Amino acid sequence: MKGKGIVIAGSLICDNFYMIDTYPEIGRLTNVRGVHRGVGGTGNIIIDLAKLDFDLEVKVSGVIGTGSNGRFIKQTLQKYPNIDLQHLVEEGDTSMTIVMEAQDNKQRTFFYQAAGSDVYDESYIDWDHLEADIFHLEYLLLLKKVDEEDPVYGTHGAKILHDAKARGMKTSIDIVSEESDRAKKIVGAALKYTDYCTVNEIEAQEITGVELLKDGQIIEKNVKKALLKLKELGVSTWAIIHSPSWGYGLDCKSGEIVQVPSLKLPKGYIKSTTGAGDAFCAGVLYSAYENQTLTEALKLGAACAACSLSEVGGSAGLRSYELVQKEYDKYKVE
Repeated sequence: MKGKGIVIAGSLICDNFYMIDTYPEIGRLTNVRGVHRGVGGTGNIIIDLAKLDFDLEVKVSGVIGTGSNGRFIKQTLQKYPNIDLQHLVEEGDTSMTIVMEAQDNKQRTFFYQAAGSDVYDESYIDWDHLEADIFHLEYLLLLKKVDEEDPVYGTHGAKILHDAKARGMKTSIDIVSEESDRAKKIVGAALKYTDYCTVNEIEAQEITGVELLKDGQIIEKNVKKALLKLKELGVSTWAIIHSPSWGYGLDCKSGEIVQVPSLKLPKGYIKSTTGAGDAFCAGVLYSAYENQTLTEALKLGAACAACSLSEVGGSAGLRSYELVQKEYDKYKVE
C-alpha cells in the first residue's frame, strides 16, 4: 500500500434497484424488467476507488445494521482486499433505498429509509487509530446528526472536518442534491474546513446562491462566480462543479479556472445513471491523492463517470486506472 490511504465516511446504503419501463402516474401500472441489489451511498465511492487502484487503501467509517442488508454490504466490500473495514460499526438497522430505474428516460426515483445514516456522528470515529491522507465526508444534508448545529463550528460535520484537518488529513466533501434553504447553512459551515469540494450544478446553486440553471441548461457565464463563491466560503484547494456536459474547477491557490468536457458516448452506451456523480467524485479524489493537476482530476472524473454509466449499478462499470484512461482516450472530445 502506498501512502496512508483515503477515508470515506458517512452513509452506507443498501440499494435495491428495480428496472421499470417507465415511472407510472399514481394508480397506474408499469413492468419490472429486472431486479438488482448494490451498495450505495458511500459504498459507490469506496468501491470505485478500490477498483481504480488495488494498491490504494480505502478506509471505511460508517454504521451498518446487523440484518441481511448490513451483511450484504459487508460481504460486498470484503471482496476487495484494499478496503479496510476496521472502522465500520455494526448495530441497529441498515440504511436502505428502493431505486426505480425508468428505462425510457434513464432517470431514477429513490425511496429512502435512513436508519444508520441518522445515528452516525463523530462518536463512531476512532481518531487515535485512524490515519489517512484524505478524509472524505459524504453525504451532507443526508446525515441527521452530522448536519446538526454545533456552537463552535456551525455544524457537527464541520467539527468532524476540523478534527480531521487537525490530525494532518486533507478533507473532502460531497452532498446530496436538495432544493432547500438548508444547503447554505449546513454546507457553508463545512466548507470552512474543506480542501476539496466536488458538487454538481444543482448543489452548487443551492450552496452559493448563484443562479446556474435556466430551462434545464447550465448558465455558463455564472460558473466562475459560483466557483469563486465556494472559495470565499472556505474551500482551500479545489472547488469543482460537474454537470452532464462539462466539469468546471477552480484551483483556489493559483486562481486558475479549468473547464473539461464530458466524454462523447455512443448511442446505447448508457445503461444507468445511478452513481455517476459518485464516480466523478472518486476520480477527483484519486487525482488529489496522487498529486495530479486540477485538469487531470476533471478528466479522470469525466472518465470515471462515463464508466459508471456503462453498467447498471453505481460501481459495476468502474475499472482500473489504466482502463479508465483508455476509455477517456476513446471517447474524449477533440
